[in-house]
Amino acid sequence: MAFKDYYEVLGLAAGASQDDIKHAYRRLARKYHPDVSTASDAEARFKEVGEAYAVLKDPEKRAAYDDVVARGESGPGFQPPPGWDAGFEFSGRDFDFGPGMDQGDLLDALFRQQARGGQRAGRPAQGQDHHARVMIDLADAYRGAQRSISLRVPVLGPEGRVTMREHKLDVSIPKGIRAGQHLRLAGQGASGAGGGPAGDLYLEVNFNPDPLFRVDGRDVYLDLPLAPWEAALGASVTVPTPEGPVQLTIPPNSTAGRQLRLKGRGIPGSPPGNLYAIVKIALPPADSDAAREAYRAMGKSFAFDPRKHLGANVS
Repeated sequence: MAFKDYYEVLGLAAGASQDDIKHAYRRLARKYHPDVSTASDAEARFKEVGEAYAVLKDPEKRAAYDDVVARGESGPGFQPPPGWDAGFEFSGRDFDFGPGMDQGDLLDALFRQQARGGQRAGRPAQGQDHHARVMIDLADAYRGAQRSISLRVPVLGPEGRVTMREHKLDVSIPKGIRAGQHLRLAGQGASGAGGGPAGDLYLEVNFNPDPLFRVDGRDVYLDLPLAPWEAALGASVTVPTPEGPVQLTIPPNSTAGRQLRLKGRGIPGSPPGNLYAIVKIALPPADSDAAREAYRAMGKSFAFDPRKHLGANVS
């Protein structure tokens, strides 16, 4: 998928001011609101505009987005969101405005936060909590792991310019962690003022895409190709799991879409999840005279109409 240019979505240049971004969003949100617009793509455009504004309205997320673009990560296969901001560390609740507040003034909030820090100079004050999203492999959730990670932190300079600094740390990934859970790293947030304690860093854990497995909570899903005779007659087949291959008994007359459960083979926990093998029928190619003849013989051997459920007039 192509990279999504949030500035282009809002009709702005990359150097647009926060006021320009706010005004462009308000204008386009009114234009494409599904209750107002008659355009066929109004709903999609409305969501796209909202997505772009959600990033560009926040100076920290905007800086992270610009950093991704500058580092050339906007090539084929990359499209934010989701996941484009993984590996960036953001400041916490002070910048999480509710729906009734003006979310276009986050830059002012950054300045006010900095000013408060100056006013508290000499008085102990705890540092701000930070938040980041990190990606791990599914295998890490099964076994637990020690990982060294590097986060990029947007930092507001004295002249209002947001720059990036690197934050390296070692993280223990606990066995059985699920996507969306948070790890609290005490004292790894912003430094305290006046000798006060540092804030905490909360890491939201998500899984890297896996070529074989899909995850839902603690349950794991795998598409399992079967030859027609394996599905029809039953078989014992080797199935991969994140913990290694296991033997799975295929019941006779298994149809496409049937879920075969491997109890307790999902992500560990109390109780653990399950692993479900989803039956997919894989047809051998009719790429030789012998193969084509075998298919013809099969067709003559069965009084089978795969379209019977569509009605009597369908052949």
